[in-house]
Amino acid sequence: MKTALLFGSSGLIGGHLLNILIQNNDYNKIKIFVRSEPETIDSKIEIIKTDFNNLKKHIEDIKGDDCFFCIGTTKQNSPDKNEYKRIERDMPVEIAKIAKTNSVNSFVYVSSGFANPKNSGAYLRYKGEVEEELKRLNFTKLGIMRPSFLLGNRKEKRFGEKIGIFLFRLLSPLFLGPLKKMKPIHSEKVAKAMIKVANEDIQQSIFESNEIVNLNIN
Repeated sequence: MKTALLFGSSGLIGGHLLNILIQNNDYNKIKIFVRSEPETIDSKIEIIKTDFNNLKKHIEDIKGDDCFFCIGTTKQNSPDKNEYKRIERDMPVEIAKIAKTNSVNSFVYVSSGFANPKNSGAYLRYKGEVEEELKRLNFTKLGIMRPSFLLGNRKEKRFGEKIGIFLFRLLSPLFLGPLKKMKPIHSEKVAKAMIKVANEDIQQSIFESNEIVNLNIN
């Protein structure tokens, strides 16, 4: 039986991930790292009230088998550039380094389609930089999920993103060949794929949106 470490359990992907982990018999404990009490309660869940500004306080907590990282922010929620960088770039790297030091077996990270450390935009650049840092840590298993536009019921309404998703859905039949990775994907499919990557012998670490869909089929 395994212990899962989950960062971002209240988000779009993380919420699905938590529910799937609860139902998965391979895991008998799910440590969720949160600021406040979660809505979902289960005997498997261990709540870790987390000081995300001082993660060194939680070195002993970040111990288990599989670490799933789903935390993200927006410039609207984090308008300060330094805070935005801390959440999007520094936090996942610091958590991954602690997990590696504690011999956590696998690290599965929600990145983004078109992530690139050389991108001029901060969001895709930070995602790309995190990916490079994770590769250097040499986890036994590494999963980097690069979803396109995420479908699902968000607690937070983002008007611009809703328009983008509508347009991408409309154009989805045209996304063929190399454009397949641009098709919108449901957040639950990403969550299911993350658990599959952590538990199966898959000789691949980076998964574009269409490849995440294929993981749900195979």
